[in-house]
Amino acid sequence: MISEQAKKEIDLWVSKYPEGRGSSAVMQALTIVQKENGGSLNGDLMQAVADYLDMPAISVQEVATFYENYNHKPVGKHVIRFCHNISCMLNGSDELISYLEDKLEVKTGQVSKDGLVSVKKVECLGACVGGPMCQIGDQYHEHLTTNKLDKILEDLK
Repeated sequence: MISEQAKKEIDLWVSKYPEGRGSSAVMQALTIVQKENGGSLNGDLMQAVADYLDMPAISVQEVATFYENYNHKPVGKHVIRFCHNISCMLNGSDELISYLEDKLEVKTGQVSKDGLVSVKKVECLGACVGGPMCQIGDQYHEHLTTNKLDKILEDLK
């Protein structure tokens, strides 16, 4: 269930922790496994991570369900993680999320018809000064407007 390549990547993270503390790499292991499996996790994948890191499955599930960067159902090729916490909300994030939903003809938490994009509301991405903002992959997009969103969507195609 976990590829040999993914195991190598996980092992690199495990090696950063003291002997017997490999479970400390659980977040990175989940990220690696999620990325390798189309961007989402299921119970079998979480169990595989638990088995590989020799930790209780419930501990892996607690991490995977607590943090918003893990997806538990299929997602689009690109996941737009849109902050809707107070700083972003006061600067118009809710209106921009509605704009995205209308433009993509998709509701938050769903995948666009072409499978390209999912929109996900998250509580905070830690870039309050740049609100409204979103994250796509490893890249932050700050001070968003409808024009900036249009350009970002065009670049994703």
